[in-house]
Amino acid sequence: MALLVQKYGGTSMGSVERIEHVAGKVALARERGHQIVVVVSAMSGETDRLIKLAKSMQARPNPRELDQMIATGEQISTALLAMALDKRGIQARSYLGSQVAIRTDQAYNKARIRSIDSERLLADCAAGIVPVVAGFQGVDDDGNITTLGRGGSDTTGVALAAALKADECQIYTDVDGVYTTDPRVEPRARRLDRITFEEMLELASLGSKVLQIRSVEFAGKYKVPLRVLSTFTDGPGTLITLEDNISMEEPLISGIAFARDEAQLTVAGVPDRPGIAAAILGPIGDANVEVDMIVQNVGADGTTDFTFTVNRSEHERAVEIANKVAQELKAKGVRSALDIVKVSLVGVGMRSHAGIAAKMFKTLAAEGINIKMISTSEIKISVVIEDKYLELAVRALHNAFELSESKGG
Repeated sequence: MALLVQKYGGTSMGSVERIEHVAGKVALARERGHQIVVVVSAMSGETDRLIKLAKSMQARPNPRELDQMIATGEQISTALLAMALDKRGIQARSYLGSQVAIRTDQAYNKARIRSIDSERLLADCAAGIVPVVAGFQGVDDDGNITTLGRGGSDTTGVALAAALKADECQIYTDVDGVYTTDPRVEPRARRLDRITFEEMLELASLGSKVLQIRSVEFAGKYKVPLRVLSTFTDGPGTLITLEDNISMEEPLISGIAFARDEAQLTVAGVPDRPGIAAAILGPIGDANVEVDMIVQNVGADGTTDFTFTVNRSEHERAVEIANKVAQELKAKGVRSALDIVKVSLVGVGMRSHAGIAAKMFKTLAAEGINIKMISTSEIKISVVIEDKYLELAVRALHNAFELSESKGG
C-alpha cells in the first residue's frame, strides 16, 4: 500500500462529467490498495472569470479582497469531487487550505507556504477517508485567506506530499508527461520518460507550463517523487527525479522551453558608475516586479545602456518606474519592446560538454534569426529574439539537437 497525493488541474475538473471521471480514477487507485489524498484546482476558466469580475469593480483589485474572492473556485471543486466520491460509496471529506492549516506568509496573490499540519489528513487516511483539499490557497497567521499565485495548486500538491511523506506526488493534467518542447509548435516533440528536478525547474522557470516553478522547488528540496500524468489517457507519464537516477547516455539537451509573455526595457544613456544597477533594479524589485534577463552595454561616451526583461503583464508598471528612475539618473530615456520571446535550451549534459552554445547560435544564424539578449547558467542557455521567429527557432533547434530521437535508458 502506498500513500499517494494526486493533484488534478482545472482542465481535469472542467465540468461535472470530468469531475466524475476524476472520481473514477481516485476510486481505481483505492481499489489497488493505495491511500489517496487529492488536491484540486478550480474548474477551468473559473479563476479567470473571478479575476475579471474583480477588475470590473477595481482596475487594480485590493489584494486581500482578491484572494478572498478567487479562493472560492477551489471550494466548489473540492465539494463536487467529494460528492462524486461519496456517490461511489467512498468516504471523502473536502477541505479548504485553512482547514488543513496550510500556513503562509501575508504576501497576497503570491503567498509562500510556511507550514502544514498533516495530522488531520493522516487521521482521515487511517480511517479510510479520502481528503479532497483545495489547492492554490492557504491562511496567514491572522486568519486571512491567501493564494499562492498562478499554478499554485501544483505547489499545494507537492507541499502536502512532503508533509505527509507520501510515496509519490502525481500531477494529473491534460498532457501525458513532459515533452522535449511544446508539441503544438514542434509536432515531432517526444515525451520524456525521466527528467531531473534541476532540468524541470529550469524548464518551468523558462516558460514550460507543465508545472509551476515552486512545486518543482518543493519536490527537489524534499526529494518528493513527482510524476506528470494525463487525466484522460493512460500511460507512465514522466518521472521527475534526482540526477543520480538519470542514465549517462541521456541526450545532452532535455528540452526547449519558450516564453511568449516577455517584455524588454532599456534605460539608455545611464552614467557608468558603481551602483547604477541597484539604482535601476531596486525600485523595480520594491514594486514586486520580477526581472528576468539583464544586459549592460558600456558605450564610448562614458554612459551605459541597461537592458532587462520582465513579464509582459508587468510591462506598464515597469516602464512607469523606469521613467522615474531615468529622470533621477539624468539618463537619455527609456525604450521598451513587446515583440520579443525567450527561447531556451535545457540539459544537465551541458555541464560536461562544450560547444552547445556555439551550435545553438549557429543554428539560429542559419535561419536568419538575430539574437537580442543572451543568458546562460550551468544547464541552460536562453536567448531573446523577435516573436515572429519563435516557431522557426524552436523547430530548428529541436532538429539540430536531435530531440525527436530517443536516446539512452
